[in-house]
Amino acid sequence: KGHESRRAQILSMTDPELREKIRREMLHIAAKRGPEKSLCPSEVARAAAEDWRPLMPLVRQIAAEELAEGRIRVTQKGKDVHPLEARGPIRLSATYNC
Repeated sequence: KGHESRRAQILSMTDPELREKIRREMLHIAAKRGPEKSLCPSEVARAAAEDWRPLMPLVRQIAAEELAEGRIRVTQKGKDVHPLEARGPIRLSATYNC
């Protein structure tokens, strides 16, 4: 099973439809909650696929892209962080540009 998960993860990184689904879910959940409330990246992955764990690196990558566009804020213990540099749990929230 580990081999299949790794393969699914590699394929997901290049699947434009999956990337767009993750992006839409991320922005939708964040906008629905507003800038004052955050969400866990796993919520985005769970909304995108039943087998969500292999998608977590992709969710962080897309969070980094949305951070660069100013649509998502990424925090860890209340401090702004970059999703590809932070180790451990992070939270996502909408910005006022979302």
